[in-house]
Amino acid sequence: MKEVFRKIANRISAWTGSAWAFLLALSVVAVWATTGPAFDFSQTWQLVINTGTTIVTFLMVFLIQNTQNRDGKAMQLKLDELIRASKPARDSFLDIEDLSDEELKLLDEEFKRIHDKFNKQPPKDIRQLHQKIIDLLDVRKILS
Repeated sequence: MKEVFRKIANRISAWTGSAWAFLLALSVVAVWATTGPAFDFSQTWQLVINTGTTIVTFLMVFLIQNTQNRDGKAMQLKLDELIRASKPARDSFLDIEDLSDEELKLLDEEFKRIHDKFNKQPPKDIRQLHQKIIDLLDVRKILS
């Protein structure tokens, strides 16, 4: 079931993100708008577009959420692999997305302090920046 939904969601999200899908939607709205006078802009005429757009929006929310969840997880895995592969990188940043909101807030504040210090004395190269970050931030102290 999950695999079938994944495949369908991928295909639909790829198609709905295309220029052809936009042109189709634009055409539907144009046809609807031009038929307004023929139906005296009745409530039924309005209900057609309102119902149609509501149904499409409702279904697209689930498809978009599915593709975003998968893309987000894939991005996290790629970043985790980069952290693991980099010798000076801290393994404590692996699975950082599982931290609580308060823990993430503490890290965000610490990185803002690092940014402020960096702006006062910018390092000459990326290695110096990396060393400054290592010197200024000890995640284990923040989280304990």
